Amino acid sequence: MKLRNRHEFGLLFAIVVVAVLTTALDAQHNYWTNPNTSIVEITRQTTLLGIFSLGAAIVIISGGIDLSAGSMIAFGGTICGTLMLLLAPESMASAEPVGLGVILLSILGTLFVGFLVGTLHAWLITVVGLPPFVATLATLVGLRSFSRAIVASVSVSATNINFYDPQFLYLSDSVWIPAVLFLTLAAGTWILLTRTVTGRHLYALGGNEQAARLSGIQTDRLKWLAYCISAMLSALAGILYVSDQTGVTPQSLGRGYELNGIAAAVVGGCSLQGGIGTVPGTVLGALFLRMVLDGVAKIIKTDADVYEGLLVGVVVVVAVAFNQVRQAGRQRKSFFPGVMGLITILNLTLLAGALTAFIGPKLLKGQALVDAKFIALGTSVLTLVLLLAVRGFERRRAR
Repeated sequence: MKLRNRHEFGLLFAIVVVAVLTTALDAQHNYWTNPNTSIVEITRQTTLLGIFSLGAAIVIISGGIDLSAGSMIAFGGTICGTLMLLLAPESMASAEPVGLGVILLSILGTLFVGFLVGTLHAWLITVVGLPPFVATLATLVGLRSFSRAIVASVSVSATNINFYDPQFLYLSDSVWIPAVLFLTLAAGTWILLTRTVTGRHLYALGGNEQAARLSGIQTDRLKWLAYCISAMLSALAGILYVSDQTGVTPQSLGRGYELNGIAAAVVGGCSLQGGIGTVPGTVLGALFLRMVLDGVAKIIKTDADVYEGLLVGVVVVVAVAFNQVRQAGRQRKSFFPGVMGLITILNLTLLAGALTAFIGPKLLKGQALVDAKFIALGTSVLTLVLLLAVRGFERRRAR
């Protein structure tokens, strides 16, 4: 069995484990008692996340990184709302339907703006020579501020734009529209990456850009394609998000979602070094991430969003570390060498204990018979023992 297939099978198993744990730890057992509502909500959120995760995966496979997805979601939603205001000001002001024609023009205009932003990224990276991290970090900061300025200029409230057209709101309320759209985009991306010359060139670009250029591959055009696809998919996700939320609030819309998109791709098997990744893996990565976040929301219930960023960060680190450990096993690399290794073991032990102390009582509320401090202490001791065992194994292997 190929390595990528084993990884995807492992993700399926992890998804099942998360579902079982959520059902067991959720006081209301929502997955068991009310499965239809849970399935609909997870489907909706997974498809929204998955759409811009596909763009993140393409950029990562090509050897780049796009940090602007969250702000591009906010910017795309803002552009869509602004175009509706400009094309049908009276209908928007009186909370009346704007018409299918206005909706289609607004969507097309938003996608075109996404294409322009992707082109800007490619120009900054290929012509100006900025690292992808810097180029997309600039738009991560700039696009959200630009969105807020646009809303302040065109909206009566100066802080948000509200939607009332039932046809536009149906885009996300229907659930099946985002799901079909996501599956179609995933199928198209899979065909692009696995069944076309362009796809093979994208993998070659991510694997070794210098070798790809010397082979005659037009690397600058490939980067242009990758960043345009990423920006346009983020803009499309922005349209669906504002439809789901019935309004545009650029100060909060999509905040931090760039990490979610990257996390879904990395968990799905994409290597941040480029040249490795699959569409099925990214789809499963998006589903796994949403299952984790939904499980935390159902178990903790109060202030669950406080822990979302922490959990996504941990998932990214664990996924990348897993890939590195898997490669290191073949290279006989040591992860805890010398004094720095011992200090790292101490850091990880303290982190495991702190996370358990903060989150453990909420996850096990009403079910734990042991005090939280003893659970945290036990987790710390277990982590310390495991890491010292790994270090001992590495030292024996190196002899």
